[in-house]
Amino acid sequence: MTDLHSLVLESFHVEQDAKFGSFAGYRMPMQYSLGVKGEHIHTRDAVGLFDVSHMGQLLIEGTGATKALEQLVPAALQEMIPGQIRYSQLTLNNGGILDDLMLTRLDGEYWGLVVNGACKYGDMDHLKKHLPAGVTMRYLDNYSLIAVQGPKARRVLSEMIPEAEKLIFMRSTQTLWNGHDITLSCCGYTGEDGYEISIAKQFARELAEALTQLKETTWVGLGARNSLRLETGLCLYGNDLTTDTTPIEADLSWSIQKRRRTDGGFLGAEIILKQIKDGSSRKRVGIKPEDGRTPLRDHTILKNIAGNVVGEITSGGFGPTHNGPVAMGYVSQNLNAIGTELLAEVRGKDLRCTVCDPIFVQHRYVRNLSH
Repeated sequence: MTDLHSLVLESFHVEQDAKFGSFAGYRMPMQYSLGVKGEHIHTRDAVGLFDVSHMGQLLIEGTGATKALEQLVPAALQEMIPGQIRYSQLTLNNGGILDDLMLTRLDGEYWGLVVNGACKYGDMDHLKKHLPAGVTMRYLDNYSLIAVQGPKARRVLSEMIPEAEKLIFMRSTQTLWNGHDITLSCCGYTGEDGYEISIAKQFARELAEALTQLKETTWVGLGARNSLRLETGLCLYGNDLTTDTTPIEADLSWSIQKRRRTDGGFLGAEIILKQIKDGSSRKRVGIKPEDGRTPLRDHTILKNIAGNVVGEITSGGFGPTHNGPVAMGYVSQNLNAIGTELLAEVRGKDLRCTVCDPIFVQHRYVRNLSH
């Protein structure tokens, strides 16, 4: 694993018994002493801690920044209030997805973006090319990002950062912890209630140690991060989303607000809006094997009952909470109805499977505080 970037907390993760692997050009913790299944279950039951500092944190600001960003993503940004977060995609002229990302309105024309680690340099080139004069982009490479996820995350983190208690899903706030500036965002990649904390790298170990001391927390690697997101139907860029996949094919039309569906005005809008109106030739769906046992791995070929190739699995594996195989992939539009029978080619044999909702385990985001 030479020529890989190291996380600033690498020595800390070594102390936590992390096993490392390569991901997105970084040496990343893949699992700790609990193992992938144990870490997955702990996150669903209590609180998982994730070092996701490989992600790209960007600041975009300047007169016209909102309008300029709206030309690059299909989300409606003008209506957003300070502290609001939206999920969207950087689209291309062909309607394909360069990356998916989170956008936070920090203030008027001041935006925070979190993009995928493997895509961040390409994203920055794309942004530089398209942002007008007067709108600047800064890469916050001196910041770490730590996620705190799970049903007990709110109660546990509030003991350390009181603002966490009242922060609802897809909202962000800038505050102080131990005298250090942090950005606390209520979002994540596990389907659970939880947060992401951005902090300057020189204070990352202090934060990591404080989080480790909290009750019911454990460190979680990329292995369980993958099974957690897969069970809850969340896409992974490079697998489920690519430059040849549109947001409509990916079943992400919910992330395109009404005004943008009407007015367009973003890269690839003509193709994407036509697909909203007329449908797309293929669609992302969940797939489950009829035997309830056999995992359907990435790149497994999918066929119709007549034996013709109609799609493939883009993400698949075992879901510890679902307690069975979980998978998502793309199939021809006429075969995307829930309950449709297909065949998956596994080790040279055709295994019967059915189309299902890609969300195998329901999301538990806290959207209001009434309960």
